[in-house]
Amino acid sequence: MPKIGNIILPDFPLLLAPMEDVSDPPFRSVCKDNGADLMYSEFISSEGLIRDAIKSKQKLDFSEEERPFGIQIFGGDEEAMAMSARICETVNPDLVDINFGCPVKKVVSKGAGAGVLKDIDLMVRLTEAVVKSTNLPVTVKTRLGWDEQTKNIEEVAERLQDVGVKALSIHGRTRSQLYKGQADWTLIGKVKNNPRIQIPIFGNGDIDSPQKALEYKNRYGIDGIMIGRAAIGYPWIFRETKAFLKDGTLLPSPTLEERIQVCKKHLHKSLEWKGPIVGINEMRRHYTNYLKGLPGIKEFRYKLVTLTSPEAINEVLDQISEHYKDYQFQHTPIEIIDYHQKCPL
Repeated sequence: MPKIGNIILPDFPLLLAPMEDVSDPPFRSVCKDNGADLMYSEFISSEGLIRDAIKSKQKLDFSEEERPFGIQIFGGDEEAMAMSARICETVNPDLVDINFGCPVKKVVSKGAGAGVLKDIDLMVRLTEAVVKSTNLPVTVKTRLGWDEQTKNIEEVAERLQDVGVKALSIHGRTRSQLYKGQADWTLIGKVKNNPRIQIPIFGNGDIDSPQKALEYKNRYGIDGIMIGRAAIGYPWIFRETKAFLKDGTLLPSPTLEERIQVCKKHLHKSLEWKGPIVGINEMRRHYTNYLKGLPGIKEFRYKLVTLTSPEAINEVLDQISEHYKDYQFQHTPIEIIDYHQKCPL
């Protein structure tokens, strides 16, 4: 079983990728219900944390039910990263994760996220500063390299391990690729099979079915898989993947009632965490994904995205449940949602 510091994960764990403006507590809650083994906060600016910015501080929030849980930080200044790790430590997460993979221009232009891939010495210094500043295990999420000419993840993995990183999650693209093309896991497999590497290696990128998860597990020998965009609107991918990895069972598609219950729980948690106005507004983008495939759903969906009271929304969800009570969902390919297009960064 993979071990991150004192955290013992189950055999071949499934991790929920940290996604900006997506993996907030309400979303994490429904993913945890469906089998996510390790989850992270949305990524938090180290500069924002040390300036006590409200949005950055809010992202530190998590519940005991979410454990094991990691807080992910990003930045390009050693002192700020060290200070922000100490701030993270005050809320007692299970680990601190460093983001060296975000390809968004606004982050990269500040020399943070995937921007650090252009300066591996800086990456090592930033990581070492965080490791030395906290007693929590420190992990890293990164990419293969900056571009096709600088795929240096094999060197990066060794150097990060040498300064104390306890696990490494690797997305199978370069920064230049953003999310275009297909993720290449070949180098992820080479990192894992390097005899010098003793820390857990988790693969990430384009996992959109239980079958692909098993194929990549067997082909690349990684310690676990991180699932991101495929879980948006379909948290059931975790339970389906776990069942398929265990004995080849392909679970049936979630029923209408399961989908309605997830809608209601996600809405309830959103209201609880964000308040009635923001909670209702930000929940609107999720209904399309949860109810995808229902014929003639447009009229109901219009009500869901225009109503302003939780009671009225729940009433519409009950109407959907009654109207489509005999509908049988079929397994269809999971759509990989490019949430970065609407990312506030």
